[in-house]
Amino acid sequence: MNRKTKAGQELLQAAAEALAIARGEAPRDSYRIHLPKEIDTRLMRKRLKMSQARFADTFGLDLRTLQDWEQGRRVPTGAAKSYLTVIGRDPEVVEKALRAA
Repeated sequence: MNRKTKAGQELLQAAAEALAIARGEAPRDSYRIHLPKEIDTRLMRKRLKMSQARFADTFGLDLRTLQDWEQGRRVPTGAAKSYLTVIGRDPEVVEKALRAA
């Protein structure tokens, strides 16, 4: 018997949609982007084995702002939060893109 259940069909459709999103083929209005609630810049920087000054310089960040984030005086929001998310996921790609600019 080769019947597809409704749940099975929905799972296959969801997988196809996820693949289209990952490939950049899905229309932008068909999904939502979710950012983490908090960004741990200190942990991110330590994983990359960078000083605060080097991290800020490498990624074009203001050193004082980075220090404020790490000391809890401020939190990254908006575009900074998105940018840090990308750095956290693939710092080499960000460095490469910035070097090319």
